[in-house]
Amino acid sequence: MGFNCGIVGLPNVGKSTLFNALTATAQAQSANYPFCTIEPNVGKVAVNDERLYKLAKLSHSEKIVPTQLEFVDIAGIVKGASKGEGLGNQFLANIREVDAILHVVRCFDNDDIIHVSSKIDPISDIETINTELLLADLDSVEKRLPTLEKKLKNSKEQDNIKIYDALYQIYEVLKNGKPAKIAGITDRSILKQLCLLTTKPVMFVCNVSENEMLTGNSYTNAIKSYAGNDPVVIICASIEEEIAQLESNEEKAEFLKSLGISESGLDQITKLGYQLLGLQTYFTTGATETRAWTILNGFTAPQAAGVIHTDFERGFICAETISYADFIACGSEAIAKQSGKMRLEGKDYVVRDGDVMHFRFNV
Repeated sequence: MGFNCGIVGLPNVGKSTLFNALTATAQAQSANYPFCTIEPNVGKVAVNDERLYKLAKLSHSEKIVPTQLEFVDIAGIVKGASKGEGLGNQFLANIREVDAILHVVRCFDNDDIIHVSSKIDPISDIETINTELLLADLDSVEKRLPTLEKKLKNSKEQDNIKIYDALYQIYEVLKNGKPAKIAGITDRSILKQLCLLTTKPVMFVCNVSENEMLTGNSYTNAIKSYAGNDPVVIICASIEEEIAQLESNEEKAEFLKSLGISESGLDQITKLGYQLLGLQTYFTTGATETRAWTILNGFTAPQAAGVIHTDFERGFICAETISYADFIACGSEAIAKQSGKMRLEGKDYVVRDGDVMHFRFNV
């Protein structure tokens, strides 16, 4: 289980520049004209978690395996995309496949970089994208409701009833110009089947000039007011590109310090992304390797074991568990065990962020 995030926005707001920086590649062509990104570029990056490296050091691990964050760079959406304008539904389809939306908004003035609307107005830009996503969802729901109604006349399958009820609730919301998430459908399995754009969690990324990275500006202030409970990150995509070119973590830390910032845009996006999707991390550690595993908040020990291998969940017996803080304080697994800090947790145990775990199973 990872974090799959689609980078969206109008053309020329800095999406591909940000993608290149986050994934430390030149994979996405960055050009000063609309639709230079025609196919979605996919890049995976290691999630920076200091706990992983501290555990590996104490365990003298030969190998360190961080969890991964996946970014999908989706081409610029324009007004009318839901009706096929620009590159249209091709990109809307790509957004359906991601877990969350990273909405990049231009918050800088630069006459040398054209804007598709010939003016800098971040809120208007956001609403253009939101409207196209909403219209695409409305079209999808209007097509699916009659089909489901026919099915329900012939069969009262419980699953179809649940889907129909959810779709109808969402339809009432969409036709009033509100995103599907307002309908309050929380069942993950239903949401996955519906595959609607406006149910996805959103994070706004304000792309500013270098001299406004710490302070923000009137554009970013407007977005913070508009965003409500959706997280907002202020970054400078060109600075992120510079950070990506540095080889060591020490160099990156020194560069960030010189700019007066404590963490990169990638680290900010990762932390907020985990919160947005309700994710957390547990660890396995030993002489061979120390590895981070991503799970949903609320996962039980058997479910967490299943992320490693389905056999671990099927044959789960118990989980030898040490909290991260206890492991670090004791200095090793052996001392933690001797000190009574290792617990044997059963099938009902809800995993906590940072737990260090070994699973006993039998199949």
